[in-house]
Amino acid sequence: MRPPEEPRGGRGADEHAFDAFYAASVGRLIGQLYAMTGDFAEAQDVVQEAFVRAWEHRDELDLNAAPEAWVRTVAWRLAVSRWRRVRTALTFARRQGPPAAVPPPEPHHVLLVQALRQIPEAQRRAVVLHHLCDLTVEQVAAEADCPVGTVKARLSRGRAALARLLADTELDPRTARVSEVRHG
Repeated sequence: MRPPEEPRGGRGADEHAFDAFYAASVGRLIGQLYAMTGDFAEAQDVVQEAFVRAWEHRDELDLNAAPEAWVRTVAWRLAVSRWRRVRTALTFARRQGPPAAVPPPEPHHVLLVQALRQIPEAQRRAVVLHHLCDLTVEQVAAEADCPVGTVKARLSRGRAALARLLADTELDPRTARVSEVRHG
């Protein structure tokens, strides 16, 4: 004997009825919101979010009433909320004025970053934390969650790799053309 099925389409929509409702109305709703907002991607986003909210409330959603109107209203309100957030952010940005001019990076900085990108991540992290952030070996070990000996090995290998990569550049440690690379 099978348990009685819940009524489909009335109060408390089941998953199959909701799936059918979604399939039948999602395209139409996206088209309607596209016409209202003028932005297809925005229409897709807000309709999808509205359906997520409808799914969360599917037990109370009455598929015999006007569920499409409910989803459309929620989608429209989401679009309006997004516009308001964007408008507020733009107003704030205008009040801040243009960003300060940032000078281009120094050539030695570019060389160092290019070389750092070529060494393994663990070595790079140890070198940066120790030499650029001025952390002790013990502090690097604590931050990297590894033994002090591992940090020392990574620093040694990282410095050796950087020396090879920076050979014959203005940062060549053998010629010491640059007395000090500024931090930052």
